[in-house]
Amino acid sequence: MSTAKRTGAPSPELHAADSHDLIRVHGARVNNLKDISIEIPKRRLTVFTGVSGSGKSSLVFDTIAAESQRLINETYSAFVQGFMPTLARPEVDVLDGLTTAISVDQRRMGGDPRSTVGTATDANAMLRILFSRLGKPHIGPPSAYSFNTASVHASGGITVERGAAKTKTVKATFNRTGGMCTRCEGRGSVSDIDLTQLYDDSKSLAEGAFTIPGWKSDSQWTVQVYAQSGFVDPDKPIRQYTKKELRDFLYGEPVKVKVNGVNLTYEGLIPKIQKSFLSKDKESLQPHIRAFVERAVTFTVCPECEGTRLTEGARSSKINRKSIADACAMEIRDLAEWVRGVKEPSVAPLLTALQQTLDSFVQIGLGYLSLDRASGTLSGGEAQRVKMIRHLGSSLTDVTYVFDEPTAGLHPHDIQRMNNLLLQLRDKGNTVLVVEHKPEVIAIADHVVDLGPGAGTAGGTVCFEGTVQGLQGSDTITGRHLDDRASLKEEVRKSTRALEIRGATANNLQGVDVDIPLGVLSVITGVAGSGKSSLVHGSIPTDEGVVSIDQSPIRGSRRSNPATYTGLLDPIRKAFAKANDVKPALFSANSEGACPTCNGAGVIYSDLGMMAGTATTCEDCGGKRFDASVLEYRLGGRDISEVLAMPVTEAEEFFGSGEAHTPAAHKILERLADVGLGYLTIGQPLTTLSGGERQRLKLATHMGDKGGVYVLDEPTTGLHLADVEQLLGLLDRLVDSGKSVIVIEHHQAVMAHADWIIDLGPGAGHDGGRLVFEGTPADLVAARSTLTGEHLAAYVGG
Repeated sequence: MSTAKRTGAPSPELHAADSHDLIRVHGARVNNLKDISIEIPKRRLTVFTGVSGSGKSSLVFDTIAAESQRLINETYSAFVQGFMPTLARPEVDVLDGLTTAISVDQRRMGGDPRSTVGTATDANAMLRILFSRLGKPHIGPPSAYSFNTASVHASGGITVERGAAKTKTVKATFNRTGGMCTRCEGRGSVSDIDLTQLYDDSKSLAEGAFTIPGWKSDSQWTVQVYAQSGFVDPDKPIRQYTKKELRDFLYGEPVKVKVNGVNLTYEGLIPKIQKSFLSKDKESLQPHIRAFVERAVTFTVCPECEGTRLTEGARSSKINRKSIADACAMEIRDLAEWVRGVKEPSVAPLLTALQQTLDSFVQIGLGYLSLDRASGTLSGGEAQRVKMIRHLGSSLTDVTYVFDEPTAGLHPHDIQRMNNLLLQLRDKGNTVLVVEHKPEVIAIADHVVDLGPGAGTAGGTVCFEGTVQGLQGSDTITGRHLDDRASLKEEVRKSTRALEIRGATANNLQGVDVDIPLGVLSVITGVAGSGKSSLVHGSIPTDEGVVSIDQSPIRGSRRSNPATYTGLLDPIRKAFAKANDVKPALFSANSEGACPTCNGAGVIYSDLGMMAGTATTCEDCGGKRFDASVLEYRLGGRDISEVLAMPVTEAEEFFGSGEAHTPAAHKILERLADVGLGYLTIGQPLTTLSGGERQRLKLATHMGDKGGVYVLDEPTTGLHLADVEQLLGLLDRLVDSGKSVIVIEHHQAVMAHADWIIDLGPGAGHDGGRLVFEGTPADLVAARSTLTGEHLAAYVGG
């Protein structure tokens, strides 16, 4: 086969391999997408815009990235696919020109206490190898420095079978040196149960000593097990128990006892509480149970390992006077300098790789973190940037990187740095797809796709496709609002009282003294890592007057929906029951009213092993989820499935007057409409909601809480430019109704709209944690004394 000569002249014809420069999507119908078709240029930066709920994530993550992942999985053998998650093909007619997709989304990282920034990025693994090679004294292999590995020592006889020969017992020993602290089992903290929250020791069991939720009834089986166990005297006050009685009562081993002729298991109160309440995810507990757990359980730093999670041996082994615990506790930018000072040719490749990883943290704006930071405590934006670490130094090209609002949680000062990273990935020959609302990111796009025009059923179409300049000139919602700038208030509200914080030292705060004014809109700002959340969540007393709405994710299965999450379904069920003189449980698809064929799911799931499972609409209920007999009951001429299919605005009108008038339901629906979720169907599964929609759903739920002070953590996350204006109106209404609103925020529109600004900094980590400004937005713009002041001044044109 001859090889054509290369010449300097351009090729007269395009090579066939170079013709695949587009990702073609035709007929996409995932979630609310309305049969859309677009062409996305490869090796370019494409930004997807549109109001929250318009279909951006459905197109980018659930269609393009999902199909790429599914096709890659299909290249593995059937045996390997059996161990991988099965993915269904997205609803789309044609997807052409796909490349390997790497999704970097905002999903929180594992909340397990043993998951840290170090374990999530392999930096910890490299440090362990480094200490196992160079640490003095030498204590063992890398596992000896791991707080996730327990030491194991075993010996005994093992049976060996050798072909037709007789079996033979051989003595064997097994040893593994681990670095896990035996007291806290690598968690860094130990839990202690406050016994005064479990019972009143001045009373006997017969007098109802238990103060545990659900344990107050004398007829309750759990209470009867203790009263009739024979281990304690049910008529004696608990404080008068002997040592043996108290030990059996609190720590007794499980044992069978007979209660009223029934065999039941008795075990001590402490292990019973741990199994019943503490082993469950706190977020999944009912509010009154969660409040009990928070009162009854205290977490303190492990006294044995002092919170390092490691054994004494692992802490004694050092390099240049630093143990691995010291290294993991350092800010990453300081750790990077320390690693540069380790000179040892025998581990040079390891040191180079570790240095590159640590430098990537600094480059991405996370140098203020430490490797021992629990990954569950990272914000959505921080978690997404940590996931980016492993891709920054990658040699892969022609990859499709998919990002979900990479600037979430970033101060305007840090956005330029993120833009540079996105452009760096593109310039290596990769296709970069970004779902984003910030004008600063939209401005660097090579190609823009605007979805809309509205949200939910009013969205799902392509409103604009082209350049940024074309978007600015278009008549789309994004185009009209792209140059929006909130102006400073001519007159700010005056506060008459304040929330005093004195000597705040949580995390990196350096003895901050500040008065947060009440009765006004206060904004806490500063660069990422400056101490904003530490000040608000760690220093403001969480009494009953404070309603805190943080960034923790909404948990819910495909059976959960806005009606169940907000408590809206309870008054609706009662209204149906009252109108038809039947039980409320009939109107729950998770209870007695469920269709018996699909158990109230609306679909029948078929598990096909290694193939993608299929979900087919239930033929008996037609996807309505309820038994046919339940659908005969009506309220205001509608059955329960028709009510759950209503958008919030229609349901608000339906329950507001007439035969279906239900004040309790109407009040909740009003709050949902207030936060801009009027288009949502009240029975829509939570799993189909976007990040911005979930955040606002949580806000609507908490607006019903009784409290005088609302604390919001970045409420603009996931909000389109047009929605920010609506949010500002909502915050004003809250303040005008007599509430105090404290917002942690980076969005300049919210800063400009504030009555009072508290700016922390000047930097992040140990360079932050100080109060650098407090006053009105106008004073901050006039002074321009901080990074926030400079960016706000540029934003308002001051």
